[in-house]
Amino acid sequence: MRVVLAGGGTAGHIEPALALADTLRGIDPGIGITCMGTDQGLETRLVPARGYDLELVPAVPLPRSITPQLLAMPGRLAGAVNAAAAVLDRAKADVLVGFGGYVATPAYLAAKRRGVPIIVHEANPRPGLANRLGAKLTDHVFTGHPDCTLAKAAYIGTPLRREIVHLDRLSTGDRARSWFGLQTHRPTLLVFGGSRGAASINQAALAAAPALRAAGVQVLHVIGPRNTVEHEPPPGDPQYVLLPYVDRMDLAYAAADLVLCRSGALTCAELTAIGLPAAYVPLPHGNGEQRVNAVRIAEGGGGLLVDDAGLSSDWIVQNMLPILRDPERVAAMSEAALALGRKDADTTLARKVLEITR
Repeated sequence: MRVVLAGGGTAGHIEPALALADTLRGIDPGIGITCMGTDQGLETRLVPARGYDLELVPAVPLPRSITPQLLAMPGRLAGAVNAAAAVLDRAKADVLVGFGGYVATPAYLAAKRRGVPIIVHEANPRPGLANRLGAKLTDHVFTGHPDCTLAKAAYIGTPLRREIVHLDRLSTGDRARSWFGLQTHRPTLLVFGGSRGAASINQAALAAAPALRAAGVQVLHVIGPRNTVEHEPPPGDPQYVLLPYVDRMDLAYAAADLVLCRSGALTCAELTAIGLPAAYVPLPHGNGEQRVNAVRIAEGGGGLLVDDAGLSSDWIVQNMLPILRDPERVAAMSEAALALGRKDADTTLARKVLEITR
């Protein structure tokens, strides 16, 4: 069996595809897997690092409305579809599984042209243009959010890496904190802004550093590989560990009692799957999907919600410090978050792939 996975741009599109790839290989190491992406996304780093073949096609960003860009679209899209069809031919694809992003539109159209069965997975509550198109070309549509508006879709959750799904935070916590140079006995705040970082989160957390340290809270802060900070917290105790990027997010999660982060679909799926409470700061632009992700968790008791414009060092001190000082409240929020999570989307989607290709 040969499977082509199409998803690119951000980790939110790529990681679910790679989670499915890992599960399929776990079922049958002989399954052929090819990932399709563009040269403009994180797939150029993430896919080869996980040991999978990556085939590139031209990126065709589709405008959301009628603009002058739309006039150039047919020729550019046709070229991308031809390139995607060539990938399917070289891979001798039995099925295409699409996760959205720039690569998904030409991949869906190429699969339809070649008669290759299509599976669509949409992680967000508000689907993008590519997956709205893909959902019209197949009956096999799955979502990572229960309120996704795609017709014919079944809610299964978002495929997650096995090291996340099987993470035992309680038994791993001490080792994880030591890994990052943190003390094992202190309340720990994890701060990150997604795969690319978030300047507003970085600034607010760094400004709150003196108050956090005075309260006995240690911080693991991942600023993002493209971000810099003007002033790092001075050395001291408790620790404030500042890193550009973390490859072992499972250990970062295990080290934390509470998180300050964006509310992308993948982040929300991972944190609820392992029962880690968070203060969510939705991205202030786009179609509002990050707010929808966070509202569900906040209303369920598994986290807090704050607008990007409302986030400040004072907000962190007033709203997050009381939680970090109260282990019983942390435990209650953890249970509430866990009740909203799904851990089996990868196996559900893998079963569908096997069913279609039999």
